[in-house]
Amino acid sequence: MNRAANKRIACRAVIAVFLLSLVAVPPSRAQEATSAQDTGKLTLRQVLTLALQNSHELALARVQYRVALNAAGITRSEFLPNLYTGSGAAYTSGFPATPGGSAPALFSLSYTESLFNLPLRGQLKAANDRAQNQKLEVDRTRDEVIVRTASAYLELAKIRHSLELLRNEQTSAEKILGVTHERAAAGQELPIEVTRIELTAARVRERIIKLEGREEIVSQQIRNFTGIPDGQSLDVETTEPSFVADQQESELMNLALQNDPTIKEDENERLAREHLLKGERGGYWPTVNVVGLYQVLGKFNNYSEFFNHFQRNNVTVGIDVHIPLFSAKTRANVAYAKSQMDAAELTLGNRRQEVRLEVRQKARDVRELDAIREVARLDLKLSQQMLEISQAKFDQGRATLRDIEEIRLEESDKWVAFLDADFARQQGQLTLLQATGQLAKVFQ
Repeated sequence: MNRAANKRIACRAVIAVFLLSLVAVPPSRAQEATSAQDTGKLTLRQVLTLALQNSHELALARVQYRVALNAAGITRSEFLPNLYTGSGAAYTSGFPATPGGSAPALFSLSYTESLFNLPLRGQLKAANDRAQNQKLEVDRTRDEVIVRTASAYLELAKIRHSLELLRNEQTSAEKILGVTHERAAAGQELPIEVTRIELTAARVRERIIKLEGREEIVSQQIRNFTGIPDGQSLDVETTEPSFVADQQESELMNLALQNDPTIKEDENERLAREHLLKGERGGYWPTVNVVGLYQVLGKFNNYSEFFNHFQRNNVTVGIDVHIPLFSAKTRANVAYAKSQMDAAELTLGNRRQEVRLEVRQKARDVRELDAIREVARLDLKLSQQMLEISQAKFDQGRATLRDIEEIRLEESDKWVAFLDADFARQQGQLTLLQATGQLAKVFQ
């Protein structure tokens, strides 16, 4: 084998190693979500990634933010060069003038740019402040998508776990019912005992049917959020994530005051009205514009009859200054802007008080839900310990199958109650994180 062939083989080996290294690169979150979407096994983080990618509400909020920025750009354009051109012809009899008062021209080129205009400058700053409110709306919509999707995911996990427990409970109820039928046939049980067990079994079936219906609805919600097709399986993790943050109530309130989107919106609105007020007060000052005009005139408009000298090409360049001597409208605009500023101040103060109260209530709700979950956990633990004792008695022949199955029924009920309490606590934690602006940090 010659040297050239060796070089070709070496180059191919290097390329192969490079391609393998590319394959070995850890996938991004979007790639992980796509891979999970293909397999149907989704973690909470992957579901949230897909939901944020497919959310039409979030896409609409982003478009509305761009609309707000473009609206502010309309006012900003007054302070940028504006060049216009046009042409036309007009018949004049008498002094040559158009309906607008200017001289008729075959061709015209005009230039305008505002240099100093305080009212207009205030409107521009106010438009920028209000555009930031739309940016806050994007963040608010993102948080709502996260909370809604996470709640559906956690509920689906809870429902499937509960269904597993209830189906086991249904099996136990059927065993008890069979034993009770046998004892009733032998005259060892009253018919009312059979009815009681039948009622228990019917209630279990009722709960299973309701949960199966709810499972279909929640599964479809997750598919709608994430874009997962109906024909693809949807498996979720049954682990119990916790979103608790070990923070004092005062710290939570400070975070809420800093991150609450409605407070930020009210602050931006107050700043916008402050800029409007300053701008209207600047209406007592002159406005300065740069102007320019180039015209090509036609002789057929009889310029020579009214002017000593006719010149076809005319150029006008200069500064246009307007000095207000007395303006009742400016005074009225200032008073109106001042009243709007006062209203914005009061609105902002009221909103801060509302946020303090809401966060305090949400924090207390989470503490109550923690206590409820702890009670349910201990109740479940006690039931499990009783089941272990009954199982030991059954193994020793000191308990019947009916006794142990009844305790197993009770243990299943405690399990379902614990899952409900845990889900309620998770929802409370999510709403508290949303209120304090910490959702993005938890799920980033």
